[in-house]
Amino acid sequence: MDRIEKNYLIAKEAYAALGADTDLALTKLNEIPVSVHCWQIDDLSGFESPDRGLSGGIAAFGNAPGKPASKEEYLNNLTRALKLIPGRNRLALHAIYLENGGKHIERDEIEPHHFAFWVDYAKEMKLGLDFNPTYFSHPKADDGFTLSSSNESIRKFWIEHGKRCRRIGRFFGQKLGSPCITNHWIPDGYKDITIDTLEPRMRLKDSLDQIFSEPISNTENKDSVESKLFGLGSESYVTGSHEFYSNYAALNNNCMVCMDTGHFHPTETVSSKLSSYLAFNREIMLHVSRPVRWDSDHVVLFDDETRAIMQQIVRHNAFDTVHIGTDYFDASIDRIAATVLGARSVKQALLYALLEPYHLLRRYEYEGDFTRRLVLLEQIKTLPFGFVWDEFCRMNDIPGADWINQQKILGGNNNEREQICSHPQH
Repeated sequence: MDRIEKNYLIAKEAYAALGADTDLALTKLNEIPVSVHCWQIDDLSGFESPDRGLSGGIAAFGNAPGKPASKEEYLNNLTRALKLIPGRNRLALHAIYLENGGKHIERDEIEPHHFAFWVDYAKEMKLGLDFNPTYFSHPKADDGFTLSSSNESIRKFWIEHGKRCRRIGRFFGQKLGSPCITNHWIPDGYKDITIDTLEPRMRLKDSLDQIFSEPISNTENKDSVESKLFGLGSESYVTGSHEFYSNYAALNNNCMVCMDTGHFHPTETVSSKLSSYLAFNREIMLHVSRPVRWDSDHVVLFDDETRAIMQQIVRHNAFDTVHIGTDYFDASIDRIAATVLGARSVKQALLYALLEPYHLLRRYEYEGDFTRRLVLLEQIKTLPFGFVWDEFCRMNDIPGADWINQQKILGGNNNEREQICSHPQH
């Protein structure tokens, strides 16, 4: 019996004493897919025009070595990351990650065949695919408006882009036998005091109505709309607010709300919002990120809010209703490691929630024994959770806690890394 197995048996006994079944938790965790986003690997550069740079309220900060210099290097790095994330995974793509054969393909001209290589990749890696239109980093988004633009030719361009992205999502769903979630986020908004806050939202509503007008089976493609409190260049007004999209999705049965954990006021939490949607049997897409002050896209950690979100999903048995995806990009650290760390943190939070003795906690709550409820919640925190996680990694033939040392995944050459490590901190 090796160390991991011995440790797991100790943890299993400790959790069983409080009414939690570790074997059952591990089996369930292995069934829950997490959609890992593709853009942490290259700072959301994509294959359309990698040297173009980000715009439209999007920014990746830092200059760590190891950013891929070619599509081949990108795919190699992505594969290395995915092979370190245990359990079931999906891959979320952006529209700029297309195969254009060295030619410029405008975004209102993209077709499923431009993304056919991703289907082959997904089959090889045993992944599902999700998709995102890229409504930013483009000359037709330079004034800060896309689907809510007052310029009808620009708005028409982005409407067509949205329509084509849904067809690509349908293509993924058909080829892989698993519905693709196509998530729509736009950067539209004003930097300063806004007088007419209604008309841009009326244009956005009309644009979405046009994009979603083509009937597509939800067994092939599902649509979600993602809000934001503010962005770079839209500090005072965002057309696609949480309230707008919540109302839009409530009136459109084929559309769900996507909640990004970094897109709300600092005192708001996504975990506190989930059950309000579940009460109406609404599907939800999650973009799990980590906000730090104003920035919404730090690498996900095994922190309080991530655990609280997963507890809400587990406690309400919402595995088929809440779709979990990641969304962050940090160029100040190794990009492969960042991809792995964030996705593993989400799965660790899921396992932590699955190991909670929920039925006992609920019984205490229904009986009004709030003292025992609180004490038990504290007891759980000291249980040997890490031993159970190591067993999950072993089940999937993936390194456990020492994954970063075993794989030597840090990007850049040795000289670059030595220079960074020896650079004095200020």
